[in-house]
Formats: sequence, structure tokens, C-alpha cells
Amino acid sequence: MRAQAAIDGAREQITAIFENRVTTQRTPGSFFAMFGPDGIVFEQGFGETVLGEGVVPHRDTVFRIASCTKSFTCTMLLILRDRGQLNLDAPITDFVPAFRALSPAAAPVTPTVRMLMTMSAGFVTDNPWGDRMEEMTRAELNDFVAVGVSYIATPGTGFEYSNLGYALLGEVIAEVTGLSYVDAVSTEILTPLGLTSTRFDRDPSPDTETALGYRLANGAWAEQPITGPGMFSAMGGLFSTATDIVRWSLWLARALDPEDSSDGPLSSASRRELQQIQRVIPKNPLKEAVYAEPTAHGYGYGLFIDEGTSKIVSHSGGYPGYSAHMRWHAPSGLGIVAFENGTFASVAVPATQALQGALNSYGDLSVPAAAWPETLAARDTFDGLVRNWDTPTADAVAAVNLALDVPYGERIAAIATAVAKVGPLTGAPLTEVERKLGDTPAMTNWTIEGERGRITCHILMSPELPPRVQTFKLETESH
Repeated sequence: MRAQAAIDGAREQITAIFENRVTTQRTPGSFFAMFGPDGIVFEQGFGETVLGEGVVPHRDTVFRIASCTKSFTCTMLLILRDRGQLNLDAPITDFVPAFRALSPAAAPVTPTVRMLMTMSAGFVTDNPWGDRMEEMTRAELNDFVAVGVSYIATPGTGFEYSNLGYALLGEVIAEVTGLSYVDAVSTEILTPLGLTSTRFDRDPSPDTETALGYRLANGAWAEQPITGPGMFSAMGGLFSTATDIVRWSLWLARALDPEDSSDGPLSSASRRELQQIQRVIPKNPLKEAVYAEPTAHGYGYGLFIDEGTSKIVSHSGGYPGYSAHMRWHAPSGLGIVAFENGTFASVAVPATQALQGALNSYGDLSVPAAAWPETLAARDTFDGLVRNWDTPTADAVAAVNLALDVPYGERIAAIATAVAKVGPLTGAPLTEVERKLGDTPAMTNWTIEGERGRITCHILMSPELPPRVQTFKLETESH
């Protein structure tokens, strides 16, 4: 299995990365689980779940996953959207009437549900503040938004990470379902997917091992209090285990496979929608070194997405005493879940390094799309037309625009000019140009050899059924 081989190839590197987290006092305890399309492939824990007890974190140790909760919140919103119960473009005041729009002053704009989901409501980034707001009551939230919210941009015009926005989305879910946010997510998502160790409060069972959270203060670890459910739980209230979050990650990731047939509370199409860039995030030059290739970076629905020659989906979580990260690479199916019990530990850093190490070991990560059979048949036809033009043959495969865009007389003359530059043609069969990642099934390129050079030909098929040739181009190159 390629996933196993890739992870095995980076095993020593990955182990050292996470072991170093504890030895350098980044965190009291650290755990990671690397997975492939079929589940966990490599896992390891370091340090302690509770200082002084000597228990090493494992796949069923409970950690707070903090903002990884946001993907659950957006899944619930899309469930309601798909049932026809929710319009994502409805203003937040439809669900939280107390909300007061203040920005811009000249013509206030009320953020919509979609703006809140995509972090484009214009609110101030609020990670430290939001982390302390979980237990806010409904009355307190209503009083807060009735006064007004600070804006840094006009709603709908840019990205700014907001926990407050997700607290409001929790109220959307409660208003639509008639249940509390916690009960709605538990009933509609956690139970159907069998995420039995994922919940919004600390499991009181003595059989459940929960990692305590710590903050490094003056060289010593200080235990941090655990907050309970409240109005801000929709932004980061979940407790979970690596076992469950790997299962959750795979359920989302499998939807990116065109042949996915997995079921669950949300369709594959809507799960793919979660994992598409909905709001572009301007690049931070200080962070560009993390990415090995040019990427488009943005936010989907409760998930960060990086698109380049391949696709990576991720989200981090940070709470007082905890750090979490989930991350998967769509083409290979490789991914990682990592948890630590230290404030500001930023486990996303070693998790990203670990996954990249496995991807480096994996080899060819992305395979260009194969050409349609109709594309290849049209290629063969036009290869023959370059060698010996025949208008009825061209008409048989040409889209209606081909002769209108460039009349056949001009095309025949252009072919003759090209042959004169590189010819005479050798009679050797065509050579298919190696396909690139950007090539779609509707296009292909090939070369025809002449004694003094070669002709490179390109065709693009039309969207009709059956597809026909809408574009034909050629250029010459001398030996």
C-alpha cells in the first residue's frame, strides 16, 4: 500500500519531530496519528496526559479539539440547507434579532449566514478573546450584539477569522432546529457517524482518559481550567480522540474521490462543497515557506484549503491548555491528526512537517487527468488532416465554430506553411506530448516529425455530446 510505504519512509523523521515537542517543553504531552485512505497507519504518543501520572497519550485519549469544531458547525448548516430549512444568504438578524449592524456607518450591512461561515463578516480577529467566551449565555450574547460589534471591513469584502461569527452560527442552528446547538450536532452528526468519544463536555466516566491542559509559566506547567458548553461552543467546544477525528477526517476526505459512495448525514457533493475555497485569503509572505509550491490559500466552510498542483485541507484548534490539528492531502489520501495539551503549542507546525515528510516519500503525488476517448479519436483524425487535408473528414468531427473562427482555406494554408518549415514530414507516427496537471480530459497535444523540425498540434473538445473539436492550433519548432 503506497500510504503505508510513504509513511514508513518518513517514520524516523516524524517520530523525531513529535518527540522533540515534549523534550523542548512545547507541551507536556503530544500525540499524532497518520492515516491513509483505509485508516490509521502510524501513531505515537510522547509525554504525559496528566503530569505526574506517567500515562502517555494514545489514540483514545480525549483532548479538546477547539476550532476543529467549526467543520462540524458548517456540516450542520449544510445539512439544514440541503433539507430546504436554511438559506445561507439570509441575514443573521433572521435568527438573532438582537444583532445590530454598524458597518459601514453610511449604509450598514447585515452579515449573512454564508459570510459568517466563510469568515467574511468583517468582524475583528478574536482568538484570545473568543477562547474565553465559551460559557457565555444566550442572554449575554444577545446583550452583546445588541450594543454592536467592532468591524475592520465592510461585511462580505474580505477574510478575517472570527470566533464570534461561529457563535452566531450556533444560534442559527438552534433557531432552525428548535434544539440547542449541542443537541443538534450530537443528534444529527456525532451519533450517525459513530463518533462515540466526541462530545461537548468532559466525559465524567472513570474509564475515559482525558488529557489535562497546561500553560508554561515561569518554567513550570500550570493546569488550566476546563470550560463547559455555552454560546461559543459552536466555534470550538468539542472534546474528541484521534480515533474519532481520523474517522471524521476520512469521511470528509473521501468525498473528494469522484467515485466515493459513502453515506452519512451529508451528501458527498455537499462535503466537497465544504472543502472548496469560498473566500480567498491573501498570502502572508512570512508563511509562504510552509508551502512547497505556489498555492491558492483560502477558507471553505469551517476548513482551510490550499490548492496548487494538489489539494490540502486542514484546520487547527487552540484553546487554553490545548492544541489540535487535522490535515489531509486529497490526491494521495494521506493525512494526520495531532493533539497536544499545552497552551499556544501550535501542533499544526509539526503536523504539517510530518505530512510533508510522508508526501515527499510518497513519490508522484498527482496524476494528470486522462484524455477522453473522443479526444484521442479526434487527435488521430486531425493528425491525419495535417498530413493530408480532407474537408469532409474535418466536418465530421469539427464543432460548428471551427470553420467560422478560421475558415478551412486559411487552416489549409497554415498547415502548408508549417510543413514547409519543418518538412518534408518523415511519416513517423505522432508523439503524444506528456500530459500536465492542468490538462483536462477535453484537450490533448501531440507532435508530428519533419526532417528539419516538428509541428506541435493542440485540440480542445466542445461540451456537447458527443464532444467535437472546437479548437485546433499548431506551431512549429526547428531541430
